[in-house]
Amino acid sequence: MIMRTDKYCENDLRHTVHELSDKDSLCRMCHLRLGFEPLPQEPMIRELVMLCRSVLFPGFFGKDVVNAFNLEYLLGLQVERLKGLLENQLVAGLMFAKDDSDDCNGEDRDLAPLIDKAREVALRFLQRLPELRRILHTDVEAIYLGDPAAISREEVIYCYPAIKAIINYRIAHELLIEGIPIIPRMISEMAHSETGIDIHPGARIGHHFAIDHGTGVVIGATAIIGNNVKLYQGVTLGAKSFDLDEDNNPIKGVPRHPIIGNNVIVYSNASILGRITIGDGAVIGGNIWVTADVMPGERLTQAKANNNNSLHTTNKSDDK
Repeated sequence: MIMRTDKYCENDLRHTVHELSDKDSLCRMCHLRLGFEPLPQEPMIRELVMLCRSVLFPGFFGKDVVNAFNLEYLLGLQVERLKGLLENQLVAGLMFAKDDSDDCNGEDRDLAPLIDKAREVALRFLQRLPELRRILHTDVEAIYLGDPAAISREEVIYCYPAIKAIINYRIAHELLIEGIPIIPRMISEMAHSETGIDIHPGARIGHHFAIDHGTGVVIGATAIIGNNVKLYQGVTLGAKSFDLDEDNNPIKGVPRHPIIGNNVIVYSNASILGRITIGDGAVIGGNIWVTADVMPGERLTQAKANNNNSLHTTNKSDDK
C-alpha cells in the first residue's frame, strides 16, 4: 500500500478549506460577517439567562450565597453584568434584522444605530424585571397549589422543570416584542433542551400558568393562553395546516395555533390543533385530538371503548 505524502494531504486540505470559505456558498444560507460585526454567542446567552434567573429568584439560581445583608449589593452586581451582556448580545441579534442590504456584497453595517437600540431595549427590559418576577410568582403559586406532591413553593422553584421553561419563555417573549431577532428563540430552545418543554417566545401566556411534569409540551408561536391555565405532559398547542403562497411556501406570521381561555385544564398528550378557541373553564381530557371550538365549561373526554373511542362532551353541570 502506497501512502500519500504530507505534501499531497496539505494540498487536499487547502483545497477543502478554500471550498468551505467560498462566500457564495455561505451567503445562500448564513449571515456572513463582512468586518467586525458581532454574532450571538451561545455561552453568553446562557450566562444571560442564568443571571436573569438569579435576579428574579435570588439564591435559587447561580453560585452566590444570598441573604438579607448582601441582597441589594449582589443584585446590583448581577444587574450591572446583565446590562452589559444584554447590550452586547442584543447588538448581535439586531444584525439579523431584515434590511435591504446584501450581506455578501454590501459594506460593513453601521453599528451605531444598533448599539443605541440595544441600549434602549436593555434598559426597558431591566425595568420590566420586577413585573416579570411578580408574574413568575403567580406561576410558582399555580404549580404549588395545583400539585399535591409539591411540599413547598421553594421546592417548585428548585425542582420543577416547568419553572425554568416558563422563566426562559417570559424573558424571551419580552425581547421578542421589542423586535429582537434570533436571541428570543435561542433562549426558548435552551429551555427546550434543558426541560423537554418547547414554548415559542411568540406565544402569549397569562398569569398563574402551570405545567405539570412537562416533558413533551409544545406551545406554538401564535398560541394565546389565558389566566390560570394548567397543562399536563405531552400537550401540543399546534397548527393543523399552513397557508401557502404562490410559490407553495408557508406564509409566515399567520395565526394558526389555538386560543385557550381562562381557567382551562388540558390533560396529558392532548393535541389541540388549529386556530380554534377553547372556552373559559373547559377541561380537555388526555390522548385526544381537538380541531374544533370547545364551549366554555365543556368537558371533552374519550368515550369508553364500547362507544368506539368517540369523543364525549358534557357540561360541568352534568357532573353534579
